[in-house]
Amino acid sequence: MNQPLDLTADSWPASQLHEAMTILARQANLLSQSPDLLKMSGYHGPADDDLIDQWTTLTAQQIGIETVAVELSYAELERSVQKIGPALIRFSGGEEPRFLVVLQGGPKWIQLIAPAHTIRRISPSQLRDVLTHDLETPLVPAIQTLLMEAGVPTERQATTKQAILREQLGSTPIGSCWLLRLSPGDSFLKQMLHASVPRRLIIILGASLLTQLLSLVGWWVIGEGVLSGHLEWTWMTAWALLLFTAIPTQLVMTWIQSLFSLELGRLFKQRLLYGILQLEPEEIRHQGAGQFLGIVMEAESLESLALAGGLMVPFALLELFILMGVLAMGAGGWIHVLLLAGWLAFSGVLIWYDYQRMNEWMTVYREMTSDLVERMVGHRTRLAQELPSHWHEEEDARLERYLHYSQRKDHLKVAVSAIIEHGWLIVGLSGVAYIFVVTPTTSTALAISLGGILLASQSLNRLVTGISSFLGVMVTWKQVGPLFQAAARGQSKQTGQLLILPATYKKKWTPRPILSAQELTFRYQPEAKPVLQACHLDIYQGERLLLEGPSGGGKSTLAALLAGLRQPETGQLSLWGIPQPMLGIETWRRRIVTAPQFHENHVFVETFAFNLLMGRRWPPLPSDLAEAELICRELGLGDLLARMPAGFQQMVGESGWQLSHGERSRLYIARAILQQADLIILDESFAALDPENLKRALQCVLRRASTLLVIAHP
Repeated sequence: MNQPLDLTADSWPASQLHEAMTILARQANLLSQSPDLLKMSGYHGPADDDLIDQWTTLTAQQIGIETVAVELSYAELERSVQKIGPALIRFSGGEEPRFLVVLQGGPKWIQLIAPAHTIRRISPSQLRDVLTHDLETPLVPAIQTLLMEAGVPTERQATTKQAILREQLGSTPIGSCWLLRLSPGDSFLKQMLHASVPRRLIIILGASLLTQLLSLVGWWVIGEGVLSGHLEWTWMTAWALLLFTAIPTQLVMTWIQSLFSLELGRLFKQRLLYGILQLEPEEIRHQGAGQFLGIVMEAESLESLALAGGLMVPFALLELFILMGVLAMGAGGWIHVLLLAGWLAFSGVLIWYDYQRMNEWMTVYREMTSDLVERMVGHRTRLAQELPSHWHEEEDARLERYLHYSQRKDHLKVAVSAIIEHGWLIVGLSGVAYIFVVTPTTSTALAISLGGILLASQSLNRLVTGISSFLGVMVTWKQVGPLFQAAARGQSKQTGQLLILPATYKKKWTPRPILSAQELTFRYQPEAKPVLQACHLDIYQGERLLLEGPSGGGKSTLAALLAGLRQPETGQLSLWGIPQPMLGIETWRRRIVTAPQFHENHVFVETFAFNLLMGRRWPPLPSDLAEAELICRELGLGDLLARMPAGFQQMVGESGWQLSHGERSRLYIARAILQQADLIILDESFAALDPENLKRALQCVLRRASTLLVIAHP
């Protein structure tokens, strides 16, 4: 077996990973400015993937970007590295982990940044050989012997050997990889610039301008031939050539438009999803399923309306600007230009009135949709507890109100569109008639004015359609805008100092408390009585604490404060002696895990494995699935796994396998344990269990959780 290319000198040690990330981000144009290189005093670099993942995440936060951890599989490795970059790839390079810093991938060459800050180019196959060498080496002798015994010709042995290796190692993970990209919470303009969206928009506008000019020249050619009194083949040929030239221009414009729409839609959806994850629990606690569905529906409509109107409006305005020049050359001259400008102003007033009516309709629509979804979600409760005579109360009134506002909105929209488009024809032709009667003019100037008026009418129609889309955007933005803006909160949560908690804290007892709460005070409303006041608490490693108290006593509120789900009004929280603001809320929530009360926890419509391991890593490693199965059996969920036809891959949730109350509770407990946190908080997690399962669950939790806080009623 040939020795792979030696890339040790072109790779980076783990101790210089922070410097490598900063240089890579700068070379990939992810940074608008060059930050100072981060230094880690007293720490020589991470050794395992969990610490590396934490370090890359914190370093990325410091320099204002984001990292995404992915697994490279053997079967897709060469194809994956061709599209990868900027990225960090871990490979075996001796005792200390080393990293390849990939600036850009490609079908022929992959660009690496060496520690000397030089660019090294290698082929995808060379990189694949480097990453797979240690995995293939133990298998090659046996495969070579098999090929010799089977009599495979020498010239075909290399291909056959590779096919056998691909079959045996197809889904085997090769190594860890961290992709670098702009944070979705970064400036949206910066994201669009990095994705080359403005460049595509300029190309689209240029192609549109060229198409309009070709159209105008074509009509000028045919008009000149007709008005001159002798339409010759020369004029017809020139006209046909101009029309055919416009076809490829239109095709290019349509193709670039599709790329523009796809890329802008991707950025928009990514930012919305990121914004949702930045919302605080209190912001969505009192919203119902109907309101959530309304937000999702309006987000979809916002994207389609913005993309449609966003392209149509500038095209229409560009056309009208060109047509103003055409009208200026016609019989009416600047009089027609002023008439068109005045009509645009009048159209703006009508469109604003239409916007006000659309706002009223949207309010009624949201109320009706929310009520409908809430009734559907609560259907079983209504069947069991509500009198049939009350099932359809207020439905007719809501529908009647909705139809009234819908009819008024639609009638007004049709009227506004007709007035703007056809009204301009009346105004423009009246101006032509007045000039024709009062001032002698040539037939050519008169034809130019008539053509400009007719083309302006078409452009006004496109403008109205585009602005109508924008009005829809303005209406839906009230609902979706907070999600879009919430994405920027992630940028403000970046820590001011790079911190990695010493792993030795988790291996042996230390007198320093894991969690320390000092002078905590919290109230739900500014003027309300404090739920917690001057609360002190220290939790040491290995402790098992039980917190009891009556309903409404503040137990769950304290758990939410300790887990970082709420912020105290006053006081300080520290983890291993590090204050929460310095550590960062994301790291805090990863180190202190809570299983909230049953009504605040959720089973996602996904596989059972995803619901277990969503807080650990996804996709999971085989070791993760093995540990998850062991914990499930310790919690008494072995029978459930045996009953489900697909086992761990069984879809669960509302539209999948229905879990009982007790099974859900144990799923929530397993989910918390599998996150391997420093402290686990279980809030009323055992209330739904029968004595036998309660005993098994307690034994599992006490055995698995290094430090535990259980909240229960007395």
